[in-house]
Amino acid sequence: DVQLVESGGGSVQAGGSLRLSCEISGYTTTLRRSVGWFRQAPGEEREGVAAFDRYGNTRYIDSVHDRFTISRDNAKNTLYLQMNSLKPEDTAMYYCAAQTQRGPVLSPATYGYWGQGTQVTVS
Repeated sequence: DVQLVESGGGSVQAGGSLRLSCEISGYTTTLRRSVGWFRQAPGEEREGVAAFDRYGNTRYIDSVHDRFTISRDNAKNTLYLQMNSLKPEDTAMYYCAAQTQRGPVLSPATYGYWGQGTQVTVS
């Protein structure tokens, strides 16, 4: 049974930083599928923020490219998202997810395993 558990969200002022963590269990990385971070603001569609593709390359949406960094610790089965220079428009529920079908690595439609989310609020 695959489980993803996020932590690290909170409230910060603009310009501040947060690091999100996602502990993943039951997901076989040898399947070489993508894992990534997504976010959803109230009234908005869920969007991909950053991900590792099946080859270990990183992908980011343009709006976070110079501010966010995705990383992982394979020994701990944990995915991270370091978020710097946060802006109010980064406010959203953030989710980590594991891909279950081939497709664009930042497309939520290709991800079948999701965490419960962690709230990030930037004021």
